[in-house]
Amino acid sequence: MKRRVLTGLLCLATGLLTVPAPATAAPAPTRQEVLSPTPYQGWNTYFGLGGDFSEQSVREVADAMVERGLAKAGYDIVWLDGGWQDPQPRTAAGDLQADRTRFPAGLQPLVDYIHGKGLKAGIYTDAGPYIPGKCGLGSGGGYYQRDADQFAAWKFDAVKVDFLCGIAANLDPKTVYTEFAQALRDNASGRPIIFNLCNPVTSPDWGDYPEEQQSTYSWSYAPGIAQSWRTYTDVGFVGDIKFKDVLRNYDANARHPEATGPGHYNDPDYLAPQLGMSDEEFRTQMTLWAAAAAPLVVGSDIRKLSQTSVDILTNRDVLAINQDRAAVQAVRVGPAGTTETWVKRLADGGRAVVLLNRGDSPRTLTAQATATGLTGSRFTVKNAWTGQVTESAGTLSAAVPAHGAALLRVTPARGVPGVPHVTAGIPQVTQVNGATLPAGAAPVLAGGDQARVEVAVRNDGLLPVLQPKAQLAGPAGWTVRAAGQAPVLIAPGGSTVLAFTVTVPAGAAPGDGTLTATTSYDVLGHGRLRQTTASAVVVAPAPPTGSVVLSHHTWISATSGWMSPTVDLSVGGWSPISMLGTVYPTGIGVASPSTIRYYVGAKCSGLATTIGLDDAVRNVGPEGATSTFQVIGDGRTLYDSGLLTRDDTRQITIDLTGVRVLDLVVGDGGDGGYNDRANWAGLTATC
Repeated sequence: MKRRVLTGLLCLATGLLTVPAPATAAPAPTRQEVLSPTPYQGWNTYFGLGGDFSEQSVREVADAMVERGLAKAGYDIVWLDGGWQDPQPRTAAGDLQADRTRFPAGLQPLVDYIHGKGLKAGIYTDAGPYIPGKCGLGSGGGYYQRDADQFAAWKFDAVKVDFLCGIAANLDPKTVYTEFAQALRDNASGRPIIFNLCNPVTSPDWGDYPEEQQSTYSWSYAPGIAQSWRTYTDVGFVGDIKFKDVLRNYDANARHPEATGPGHYNDPDYLAPQLGMSDEEFRTQMTLWAAAAAPLVVGSDIRKLSQTSVDILTNRDVLAINQDRAAVQAVRVGPAGTTETWVKRLADGGRAVVLLNRGDSPRTLTAQATATGLTGSRFTVKNAWTGQVTESAGTLSAAVPAHGAALLRVTPARGVPGVPHVTAGIPQVTQVNGATLPAGAAPVLAGGDQARVEVAVRNDGLLPVLQPKAQLAGPAGWTVRAAGQAPVLIAPGGSTVLAFTVTVPAGAAPGDGTLTATTSYDVLGHGRLRQTTASAVVVAPAPPTGSVVLSHHTWISATSGWMSPTVDLSVGGWSPISMLGTVYPTGIGVASPSTIRYYVGAKCSGLATTIGLDDAVRNVGPEGATSTFQVIGDGRTLYDSGLLTRDDTRQITIDLTGVRVLDLVVGDGGDGGYNDRANWAGLTATC
């Protein structure tokens, strides 16, 4: 039973490339005491099986870990989270006991089965005393040594220690976690046990807590007592993990890279394939966790994973970066923003470089090898996701999809020049019907539209590339023709743009389409080489006509800071839309941050709505409930409310003349998304 934060995080990590020892942290374990010299890997029941798992379901997942190749790739801990315990967690004698229905013979047969598969077993408890209604299990109140001895007697190899009971009892995490760590080390069996310190408490999302009680403080003492420690709250809800929250947890995790080292790791929470993110977004999470030297614990049900997810989890080059024996955490080089560069120093002297695109449109990103701390004029670049090996004269570039990340392994080059580092860009829609698309905007096309699509190609190698060409393919029925001539060559350090005119047929059905570019070029001594890149485009539904309740019209996309946007109800669907005692029969309820996107196709003249915070916020408490509202047309801000509280509403009318794509944006007001239940009430378009 865990709680999660509802906000984004603005604070990012330092950009240092050398990682000093923690200034205030307790001393790390000696080499002889290191239980996990590189980040541990495994699987946990919480997100995938919930709290009602059984011996049989866990056995099946253990089987799947072996059969699907995850165990061979290093995912070797099968971890029981909260829920394993009986409704009466302790016997009359005071010993912990497993649920007698789901584990009729106790936990020992399951642990033996897990070990028989060549795997390790993990278990869960809490640092506080068991408090019915507040938490499901606790080892506080004098049970630390007894429970540590019990876990060791059951032959568990790892323990996750939560803090739900701890915060409910107003305990000091450093004090109680230190005591629990000592109990684990002193267990009667002398069994080595990995200690995952899991304090997920954050403010203001859990309430107003002193800094010392929060997850963001664990780094200051945990390296001396634990193999890992949570650095923020949960990465998402069960079944609803959003990319923005993955980034939030990564950013919080990046605050103190100096705390990570062999045997002790910052922990940004679990990997989340197929739990709410696209494959591309999960690949980005895997990239970031690998670069962060984070524990790799899968939260999803292994039995149900697609082969794509399994391939992402088991990529050898990516895992090698995570498991690098130096155990250095990546730091950001350069400013924070929509695009960023993160660098991880490796044991062989090389660097792992992440080119991160947080934005909603594809970008070609670059970094300089010298900015990573490397010296020289030639560099070997291996793309960890594709396996492609090239040589760069100093610029590291990659075509990065929206919400994507490139992961490059970079070392000084020697010998004869290798294949030049050429980046063929992802096809980008730059104009629609002659109008320039706003920078960073996701492309939206409709039947009959004509678009300019560009493929940028750059040569960052030492050799020229000859006869560069590109072919572009769209969905069936779309017409594509080249716009302009390709150059004869691209010199080292040079670039070119290959452009196309794409026409969408008038009767194109709404939905997602794909533009695929195949770029080819000759390299002396290496023949003709090819790269394939692709981008998604949205084919919009028909625009509204007449006076339309826009909440009843089909949107292009809709996001909510937590849960999902709700039509004609407050977010979550629990109550009608209500603000300051007035109930509105129509509208959209969201949690911040949120963007609702509609295609209005330059057919509408106006928009009318009442905006504000739903009265449901008053059932939660006085904290939070601040938001901003913006109406954006084709990338241009048409209205900005400024900060609204629970006691504010606004009736607004907006001119939509000439607007094709309409975005309704809710922000968190700068204080996080806690209790932000925002409404676009009575949302009506005149078209």
